Amino acid sequence: MRAARMKASEEPRTERMELRVRPSAKQAIQRAMALSGLSAADLAFQAARRVLDEHERADLAGADRDAFLDLIARPPGANARLKRAFQRHRRATR
Repeated sequence: MRAARMKASEEPRTERMELRVRPSAKQAIQRAMALSGLSAADLAFQAARRVLDEHERADLAGADRDAFLDLIARPPGANARLKRAFQRHRRATR
């Protein structure tokens, strides 16, 4: 259970990855390492987290946000098809 609560920086480095990159990518990574003081592994991890965060979060603005919040506050009632699906589920799980 302790491992789940560890920060990424405290987690032991037991996994290995090898990459083939273009020379320009290698230069960019080495330059970023020099500027940030981070290792290539830490830079890769930060970039991966950023990509995952962007895909796991929805940013809504204006009319989209208002429509979403309205549906949360006042969800539409169940239509006939949904009611039948619930009835089938109830019969199947008794």
